[in-house]
Amino acid sequence: MEKYIVLKDLERGAVGDPFGNASFGPGVRAISGPPEPRIEVLQLDHHDRAELLRDQTVVALAPAMPTRLIEPVAVAPAADAPATWGVAAVGADTSPFTGQGTVVAVLDTGIDATHPAFQGVDIVQRDFTGEGDGDGNGHGTHCAGTVFGRDVDGQRIGVAPGVPKALIAKVLGAEGGGDSEMLLSAIQWALDNGANVISMSLGFDFPGLVDESVQAGWPPALATSRALELFRGNLRLFDAVMSLARAREAFGGGAVVVAAAGNESQRNVNPNFEIATSLPAAADGVVSVGALGRSGDRLDIAPFSNTFPMIAAPGVGILSAEAGGGLRAMSGTSMATPHVAGLSALWWEQIRASGLPLQLIVQTVVAKLRATARVDTLVDGLDAADRGAGLAVAPDGSS
Repeated sequence: MEKYIVLKDLERGAVGDPFGNASFGPGVRAISGPPEPRIEVLQLDHHDRAELLRDQTVVALAPAMPTRLIEPVAVAPAADAPATWGVAAVGADTSPFTGQGTVVAVLDTGIDATHPAFQGVDIVQRDFTGEGDGDGNGHGTHCAGTVFGRDVDGQRIGVAPGVPKALIAKVLGAEGGGDSEMLLSAIQWALDNGANVISMSLGFDFPGLVDESVQAGWPPALATSRALELFRGNLRLFDAVMSLARAREAFGGGAVVVAAAGNESQRNVNPNFEIATSLPAAADGVVSVGALGRSGDRLDIAPFSNTFPMIAAPGVGILSAEAGGGLRAMSGTSMATPHVAGLSALWWEQIRASGLPLQLIVQTVVAKLRATARVDTLVDGLDAADRGAGLAVAPDGSS
């Protein structure tokens, strides 16, 4: 018996294989209303799994896989970098928009809701780890501060400081670990509670899964093969979740989903030491984010930032809220991601004010992020595979 995550849609059923392929192919029923997703966790053997796939409401299923926060990287910011240079680099400090009227969800290690940066924000917390509300790690507090933090002692830290409501899903414990069940359940919770933007600075722990199996006595080749099977299954499962999220857009729902590309590259060791964007950032429909640092008067890709992101944002020496009070600087694609989540809130406000129907806002926000991204502020010759569309920027009021 093994723990499986089962994704059902009570409105739209499909007969699928163990990895959800058929949810995008033959057998899909016509949609007459918005999706009604439900995530269930079951203990299944091979026979149970085969029987379950006869259920027309099952869209996809996969064994649960461990997740981890994308650990910050020890990289010193440029000596002449202003304290919160990222806010200015993306143009949030001069934008007429603040994220007013948008709902942002941060899926991370929780939040220190008592921090001054979050005064006046309607914070709704939901714990998926069993540890209870709060942030015993500090990663989630820092990321939330960059998205919608208010000024602290006169210092601006938030890209979208006008966001009135935040959904905080604790999907990683104090040690930074969780699993795909927690993550997918949190995404459904965020969508059900009206999130316009969902920010995730975490990844699927493929190496950790291999190590765990090897320590349990599995041969390395078998452990790697099993990890690949789970990775593939969870990718298909995540794609199915994103497909249902997109289906909600036709009924005025859905959200811009933003995720960190990962910090595994080591260009400082070898220019060719580049690791591709990992899950969940690699899933279909997710805005994957790479990290930029200052290089003189321009920006360059951070040496740790994984390649093939959709877009890039400041991610080196980012000052934001520290759990327990005060501010601290951190580096990583985890820090770049909340910049783009905050920018998505600014674009959401701007586009909604233009009168565009709700059904079109999600895809329009993503299109605006890509279409307005800047490359003129980047160092010459920067590989497009490393920086994606370029530096994400805020609406200036004329866009």
